[in-house]
Amino acid sequence: MLDSLYVGMTGLEGYSKGLRVISNNVANLNTPGFKGSQQQFSDLFYQGGSGGSASSNGGFPQYGTGLNALATTLNLKAGETRQTGGALDVSVTGDGFFVLKDKDSGDVRYTRAGQMQFDKDGFLTGQDTSQHVMGFADSGALVDISLTGLRANAAKATANVVLQGNLSSTLTTSTLDNVKVIDGAGAEHLLKLVFKRTTAADKDWSVDVIDGTTTLTTGSVSFADGKVVAGKDSVAFSFTPTGAAAMSVTVKLGADVTSFASGSSSSLAVASQDGIAPGTLTNATFDVDGKLKLTYSNGQTVDGPQLALARFDSSEAIESAGGNQFIARDASLARLGRANAGGLGKITAGQLELSNVDLSVEFSDLIVMQRGYQAASRIVSTADEMLKELFDMKGHG
Repeated sequence: MLDSLYVGMTGLEGYSKGLRVISNNVANLNTPGFKGSQQQFSDLFYQGGSGGSASSNGGFPQYGTGLNALATTLNLKAGETRQTGGALDVSVTGDGFFVLKDKDSGDVRYTRAGQMQFDKDGFLTGQDTSQHVMGFADSGALVDISLTGLRANAAKATANVVLQGNLSSTLTTSTLDNVKVIDGAGAEHLLKLVFKRTTAADKDWSVDVIDGTTTLTTGSVSFADGKVVAGKDSVAFSFTPTGAAAMSVTVKLGADVTSFASGSSSSLAVASQDGIAPGTLTNATFDVDGKLKLTYSNGQTVDGPQLALARFDSSEAIESAGGNQFIARDASLARLGRANAGGLGKITAGQLELSNVDLSVEFSDLIVMQRGYQAASRIVSTADEMLKELFDMKGHG
């Protein structure tokens, strides 16, 4: 009878652990990046065997000792994704965990929860702001993903101005005002180009480049049959704005510039100039390769470090550590790599991976666990009643 009580108690304990696992799964139904677990069971050792007396059919009696609750196993199946619109909310489509490193202890953890943010020091962190998200530098070294040196985009002085349109061949003089150039400090300057036809037959034009009342240079350009003559299509000059470094600029007639008769109307205009005004950071997000994409107020885009991902060959290689994070049972089991390469998944910005818990499966397991617990408790009650009966018989004797 005491053995039966013990067997029933192992059932109660085992199913209690199973219920706890199911409860945790259901409670984290809406936790981003959560991975559900499953309780594993086996039977305990057996008593009897070949050391006992054989039964009439030649076999040996074996008596089980109950239920053994083994370790839990992680379900690493990907969860569904939800659009959030957050530029730094990212998910992995395929294999791979984000790599986190504690800024104080250096402990490394892994997660599928892609809720990221830049802290006050410019470091990319996970939900726990004490943990930095790790990435790869261009050199391949594992680094913190940081905005250091990337919060602003420096100015670039204009080197080339390209024109487009038609310079009317019936004119003798044509002026193009407000030709913008940018100096090395990011300041804008408006120059004037004055075209003067010097020969009617060859369609040669002199070009004066003027800053206010100062002529910076005088060059020439030529046309043949209304088209630009190669090698005679640009004017170069030096320009030293007040308070800025000297700059060399070339004004070039674009390939589509023409010189046909159009009366007193010329459509010559600036097509482009390659100077850049200074810009401040306006947006940060990631592309499919996990590369940080930074956008600035001057329209420029700069690439930053690339997210590092880790892959594990088996769910046995990692264990839950809380906070939507996992730790490797052995650091050597984590295979680091870049997103969208080497079998690792793609990165999608603006969405998060949700929990992979299937509520219908959990409820089915809950019913099974409940029935098992009820049956085990019934065994305990029955064995207890039989023991009481036995004690009563002994008392009456």
